[in-house]
Amino acid sequence: MRALQLIEDRRLEQRDVPPPPPPAHGEVTLAVRAVALNHIDVWGWRGMAFAKRTLPLTIGAEASGVVETVGPGVASVSPGQLVSIYGARTCGLCRPCRERRDNLCEHVSGVHGFHLDGFAQEKINLPARLLVPAPPGVDPVGAAVAPVTFGTVEHMLFDNAKLEPGETILVHAGGSGIGTAAIQLAKRLGCTVITTVGSADKMEKAKALGADHVINYREDRFEGAVRKLTKKKGVDVVFEHVGADTWAGSILSMKRGGRLVTCGSTSGVSTTMNLMQLFQQQLRIIGSFGCRMENMANAMQKMAAGLVSPVIDTEVDFDGIGEALKRMEGRDVFGKIILRVG
Repeated sequence: MRALQLIEDRRLEQRDVPPPPPPAHGEVTLAVRAVALNHIDVWGWRGMAFAKRTLPLTIGAEASGVVETVGPGVASVSPGQLVSIYGARTCGLCRPCRERRDNLCEHVSGVHGFHLDGFAQEKINLPARLLVPAPPGVDPVGAAVAPVTFGTVEHMLFDNAKLEPGETILVHAGGSGIGTAAIQLAKRLGCTVITTVGSADKMEKAKALGADHVINYREDRFEGAVRKLTKKKGVDVVFEHVGADTWAGSILSMKRGGRLVTCGSTSGVSTTMNLMQLFQQQLRIIGSFGCRMENMANAMQKMAAGLVSPVIDTEVDFDGIGEALKRMEGRDVFGKIILRVG
């Protein structure tokens, strides 16, 4: 069967690999349908793995598939069922796993497509406990973007930031995959949404998604625009995932007692901040990583109800992966790039 593998930094190849064996106890064999590309795929492609890994490595951290065969002891899914795949290999046994706080697993083996073989292959064996069934009305693309694109945002906004109706939120990089999800989820909740983008065409697209105010950060200092829009009060919540380039401005954009939730650092992992500003303004800074499987289920229920929709920039096949990663590296996308597998 076909798999898309990283051979060395910035070199991907389609390779023939052996099909998986019959599923073991608690496992299923999945026919992979779609892989949603993320910045973590760009990091891996560039060699920024931050951990030991063995090459060649099959890429792809966010995906959907159809259950083909179930192993002994599996009752949670059935053959023919469309599922969304949790991207980290958790242990399933530690206290956080038992309490369904999946992203706090104490013995996680790694992230698929980054530390472990990923989902850009035609078939794969996985533990059934890592699969979330897609409800009727959700297609393979919707199921593919549930784990990272929507699940991460659900966890950030609702588990961590405790976003409430009527609040004002600043969403950075509104044209990114998680940015487009955050705009929709916050707006559906009844929030005022301010977002940043890097071009005029992205401004129009962000407005069409429901953003109330869109700032071109290449033309205006976003923190100044935010202070003006909020009459110098600042926002209740900052949705941060850019990192060093936006950190200081994000802090200046917060109202007294505001919350900043962050899941990324694509522009750099280190920054400085004014500690007096932090405690005098009683700001709250919350780190957020991944999601719980319940977040994935909630996101797909909202898709099925027509409340939110994946924003798709492009769909590619295996031959288009190189150009797709280059476009993502250059931030020349709006929404998600989907890799069709089956």
